[in-house]
Amino acid sequence: MRKVNHYFKNLKLRHKLVLVFLLTSLASLGINIFVYANLNVALGKMDAVYSSNISLNNISDSLEKIHMSLTGFLETKGTDELEAYYKYSQEITRQLYDLNNTATDNTSKLTERNIRKMTDSYLSVAEAAVAAKRGRKIMEYTRRYEECQELYNYLNVYIYSLNNEQFKNNSENYKELMRSMQLSEVLCLSIFAIVSVLNILLIIIMTGRITMPLTTLSEKANEISDKSPEKVEPLEVRYNDEIGTVTKAFNQMLMSIKEYIRRIRAQMVTESAMKEKSLLMENHLKDAQLKYLQAQINPHFLFNTLNAGAQLAMMEGADRTNEYIRNMADFFRYNVKKDNEVVTVSEEIGLVDSYIYILNVRFSGDIRFRKVIDETLLNVRVPSMIIQPLVENSIKYGAPDPENGGERGEVVLSLYKKDDMACIEVSDNGPGMPREMVEKILARESVGTDQDETKGIGLNNVISRLDLFYDGGEGVDIISTEGEGTRIIIKIPME
Repeated sequence: MRKVNHYFKNLKLRHKLVLVFLLTSLASLGINIFVYANLNVALGKMDAVYSSNISLNNISDSLEKIHMSLTGFLETKGTDELEAYYKYSQEITRQLYDLNNTATDNTSKLTERNIRKMTDSYLSVAEAAVAAKRGRKIMEYTRRYEECQELYNYLNVYIYSLNNEQFKNNSENYKELMRSMQLSEVLCLSIFAIVSVLNILLIIIMTGRITMPLTTLSEKANEISDKSPEKVEPLEVRYNDEIGTVTKAFNQMLMSIKEYIRRIRAQMVTESAMKEKSLLMENHLKDAQLKYLQAQINPHFLFNTLNAGAQLAMMEGADRTNEYIRNMADFFRYNVKKDNEVVTVSEEIGLVDSYIYILNVRFSGDIRFRKVIDETLLNVRVPSMIIQPLVENSIKYGAPDPENGGERGEVVLSLYKKDDMACIEVSDNGPGMPREMVEKILARESVGTDQDETKGIGLNNVISRLDLFYDGGEGVDIISTEGEGTRIIIKIPME
C-alpha cells in the first residue's frame, strides 16, 4: 500500500486523471462483461431446455414427409415424390444421430434408442417397397407399405409419448432455470450497484486528493492577502506532480517575501540609526565649533590678537603681518568650510600648524610644539576638527601657561602606524590628570567640577564624534600621570 501511495504521489497530474478514468471505466466494463456472460449462459441453458422436444418434433415432421412421399410414389410412381423421399430420408438419418443408441436403464434414453431402431427399420422397409414398386411387384410393395404404415403409427406413438415425457421434465428444468435467472439478475444488479458505489467513491477520493492541494494553496494565498506574510507558514509538499511544483514555487515566493520584508526593516533600522548618528555628529560638531568660538572669539583674545598684529605691523612691516593675518584667516576659514565634513589627516595637521603659529605670535614663540609625522598616513580620512581640540587642551592645561610666568612646556603631535591602525598621539609634559577624570572621559561621562568640566570639553566631544563616525571601531587611550604629563592616543582604522 505504501508503494502504491508513493507511486501515486510521483505521478503527473494528467496521469492521475487518466488513471482515475481508466480504473472506473475498467470496473464498469468488467461488470458489463460479467452481466453479458451470465445472460448468455442463461439463454443457452434455456435453449437447451427444449432442444430435445424440438429435435423430436423435427424427427416427427421428417418422418411424416417421408411417409407422404413414399405413399405418393407408390400411388403415382412420380419422380418428384421419389426425390422428396430420398431427400427426407437423408435428413432424418442425420437427425437420428442426436438420439441415444446405447443400452441404458433410463426410460427416456431407452425410448430414444427404440425410436432410432424403429426408424431404421422403417427406412429399410420403405426402401424395399420402393424397389418392389420399381420392379412392379404389386403384392410385395403393398405388403411392404402396410408394414411401413404400421411402423409409422408406432413411431408416432413413441415420439408423442417421449415428447410429452421430456416436455414435463423440461418444464421442471425451465422453472428451475427461471429461478436461477432471477437469482442471477439480483446478483448482477447487486454487483453493479456495489461497483457503481465503489466507482463513485473512487472518483471522489481521487479527485479530492488531486484538488485538495489546490484548495489549500488557494487558502494560503488568501491568508497572505488578509494578514502579514510573516505569520503565514509554508505549505507541505505532498506530491511530486505539477501541483507539487507549484507548491514549491509558492513556498519559495513566500520565503522571498519574508526575506524582502526582513531586509526592508533592517534597512529602515540601519537608515534610522545612520540618520541618528549623522544628527549626533552634526550636533557635536556644532557644539565644538560653538565652544571653540566662544573660547576664542572673546574681547580679551581678540584684543590681544589684534594688538599683536598691530605691533608686528609697526616693527616689521606688512610681510609678517600678512603671514599672521593669513594664518588667522586659514584658521577661521577651516572651521567654517569643514563643517561636518570628512577630511584628511594632512588637512587637520595644517589647521594645527595655523593654530600654533597664531599662538606663537601671541606669546612671542613661547609655545614649544613638535611633530613626528609618518607621511604615508597623511591621506587617512577622519572627521574634521579632532586633532586641533586635543592640541589646544594640551597647550592650555597640559603645558605651563606662558602668560603666568610658568616654565616652558612642550606639546608633541605624532602620527604613526601600529597593528594596521593609524595612530594620532598628542602628548605634553604638564601636570597630568587624576585617574578618576581619565576613567570618566573614557567612559563618555561628564566630569564633576567647573574646572574639570572645562578640561573635558574637547576630549568628550572628539571621542563622541569618533564613536559615531567609526561605529565604535576606533580606539582611544589616555595615559596620564600626575606631575609627569598626559598622552592621548587615537587609533583610526586604516580602511
